[in-house]
Amino acid sequence: MRPRPPVPTLGFEHDLDRDELRALVGRLAADETAWRPHVRLDAERRQFEQLWRDGHADIWVISWMRGHDTGFHDHDVSRGAVAVVAGEIVEERLVLSGGLFERRHATGDVFDFDASHVHRMRKDDDRPCVTIHAYSPPLWRMGAYAVDADGTLRRTSISYAEELRPIDAAA
Repeated sequence: MRPRPPVPTLGFEHDLDRDELRALVGRLAADETAWRPHVRLDAERRQFEQLWRDGHADIWVISWMRGHDTGFHDHDVSRGAVAVVAGEIVEERLVLSGGLFERRHATGDVFDFDASHVHRMRKDDDRPCVTIHAYSPPLWRMGAYAVDADGTLRRTSISYAEELRPIDAAA
């Protein structure tokens, strides 16, 4: 994919570590012209637009509204960072005891994760949310997770271009 203005000056000579990813999404978050034109609010579906992709990183702007939910997923071999530029988003992680670890990220927050991180991102209030995501190496595959009726966890591999959403447990 060709880069779209206003981020044509990006380009990376190596895969980025977590600190570099945090700095990158922080810089983009501070430059509203880099992300504001790509915000698309849609009550029915989470909207996402890729700002950049090269051999070392890819960057997305994601627009969220109440009820939008990625389902539990991983990012295969990619580490990532997220900046919340508007609103608030909920991140959940599975806990082996059967519960959930929940963290709320609000406007101005930046967080990162390694490739082994499994989480779910969801929007649970009425205020729209916009997030900037950067991954390195760039996403090619992700794992989407479902908990079957017997409590076992099942992973389905999906392409980075497919929409993340909760997947149904096997019958």
